[in-house]
Order: sequence, then C-alpha cells, then structure tokens
Amino acid sequence: MGLIGKLICQTSIKTDGDVFHEIFGSRPHHVQTMTPENVQGCDLHEGEFGKAGSIVIWKYSIDGKQMVAKERVESIDEEEKQVTFKVIEGDVLESFKIFVMSIHVDTSGLDHFVTWSFDYEKLDESVKDPTEYLDLVLRVTKDIETHHLPK
Repeated sequence: MGLIGKLICQTSIKTDGDVFHEIFGSRPHHVQTMTPENVQGCDLHEGEFGKAGSIVIWKYSIDGKQMVAKERVESIDEEEKQVTFKVIEGDVLESFKIFVMSIHVDTSGLDHFVTWSFDYEKLDESVKDPTEYLDLVLRVTKDIETHHLPK
C-alpha cells in the first residue's frame, strides 16, 4: 500500500456547468449560502477571488466535526473549466503531507458533469484514503445543483 494516492469521482448535474465553474473559480465565498450544512465559510486571506495564487480559508464540516483548510488557488483554467486548490494549512494536513483537489466541469451539449479529484500523500501507512472528502464534495455538488434548479 503506497503513501501517494489519487481519488476521482464524477457526477452529472442538471444545472449549467458554466455557472458551477464560475462559483468555484470566481465566487467560492457563495458556496456557504448554497450548502450551509457542509460549508460554513470561505474567506479571502490573500489576493482576490478569481485569481490564481490567492489564498482562501474554508470552514467545513465532516460527520458533524468542524474543520478548517487554508488553500492556495493553484490554477483557474477558464477554457478547460478547471480549478485546482492546494491545502497549505489545516485539519487535513494532520493526516496528509500533500493534499491537492481539483474540480473540473465538462459541458457537452445538454449534459453537464462535475469531476472532483484529490491527489494526496499520506503521512504514514496507517492513514486511510480520504473518502470522506469525496462524500463531502458530492454533497456540496448536489446542494449547489439544487440551489440552481428552477423552483
């Protein structure tokens, strides 16, 4: 069993993929209003929203436990509709040496897909794969989708 791993999940959404990309690329601080049970905050620490190199602090919950992650926006690719964040401080780094997550939105015709990927390096062999983070981002994705569906 290796210390370096990658987890990927993809889900279809019924809402516009461009809007979904815009939220994570330019307006991540709006996520908390769409999924308050999962994300309680996204504050700008350095830089500006929508710019690579900016640093944001996420406050989120997993299994009822309040957690924090300070992340650097590594890249925002408008053409590919992909945003990549690297955790530089926070709870996840208690178990992982490296934790990078990407969100990619694929829109082809009427079909829209959101793909989340996590690249990570565990601190040691006893650390389990971060599947609870996949569960979290899938809940967040579905809540954002529901928020944007016509009422």
